[in-house]
Amino acid sequence: MSEILVDSVRHIKSHILEIKFNDGHTQIVDFAPFIYSVGHPDYEQYKSEEKFLKYEIIDGNLNWDDYTMIFPVEDLYANKII
Repeated sequence: MSEILVDSVRHIKSHILEIKFNDGHTQIVDFAPFIYSVGHPDYEQYKSEEKFLKYEIIDGNLNWDDYTMIFPVEDLYANKII
């Protein structure tokens, strides 16, 4: 099995992103439940939609602010980030 990577991302609304993977799979992920429930001070800034949308795709994964917030690609693929 080849490595699953994030190919592209499209903002739907608020903290919801449509993520397309290199195998053609698409997943819609709502990050709000994670951001608002973990209570970690590093994630407080991502409650702001403007700050949340400053992600990058680096090495096939979504990355916020030099790895301040990142998820295993497999979790994004399955929409199981909590």
